Amino acid sequence: MMPAFRERPSPNHDERPAGTPIDMLVLHYTGMKTAREALERLCDLHPPAPLPRVSCHYLVEEDGLVWRLVPEERRAWHAGVSFWRGHDTLNGRSIGIEIVNPGHEWGYRPFPALQMAAVADLCLDILGRHPIPPQNVVAHSDIAPDRKQDPGELFDWEGLAANGIGFWPGGVDGSGADRPEGGMGRAAELLARIGYPVDPARPRLALTAFQRRFRQERVDGEADSGTLARLEAVLRLSEAAASPASLAG
Repeated sequence: MMPAFRERPSPNHDERPAGTPIDMLVLHYTGMKTAREALERLCDLHPPAPLPRVSCHYLVEEDGLVWRLVPEERRAWHAGVSFWRGHDTLNGRSIGIEIVNPGHEWGYRPFPALQMAAVADLCLDILGRHPIPPQNVVAHSDIAPDRKQDPGELFDWEGLAANGIGFWPGGVDGSGADRPEGGMGRAAELLARIGYPVDPARPRLALTAFQRRFRQERVDGEADSGTLARLEAVLRLSEAAASPASLAG
């Protein structure tokens, strides 16, 4: 069931680029001390220099309260410099959800069950209106691994996938800690094929982002056998979701 919205219009939005589909859903944490502070920041028309104006489409509080800040047909300013599966400047093609959590800077903590239930309901509501494929339901850290960690390794991506939001590589043994020769090169190849922006000089950035999402029990940027197994499983899921047979179904 879709949670009731409270309206708090943000002035920080503009037109989406003509002809650009809404085909991405980006999940963030607020990374601020309180929900009120985050809400004010996302609606601030005149932030102090050098802070940019920012916004998102929705904000979900820890008790499950959902705020609607920007209409979905408008471009909110949440993703920043970003890249995924061959596309950049992703604000124009995405819907952004900010999830209240102090983040790694202010005391990162698990996301409460009520909050996760509201996030799941909101995501399903959005997916019912827009043709967003599962491989395009992403973390902010997926699309900007050089800058972002959110929503982080405590976020329940597996639970969202169980509700039909994104996907999860279930049944894959990710416990292996040995480091095969050439593992980082193989990891960089798999990451790029999944859609990550991979810096050849710093591939561990994208690999760490992947682990925050899909191997949350071990976030160390190392291309061990467990991480490689998860990478290969996620690539299979992504390719299957993008296949013509899947699209036809």
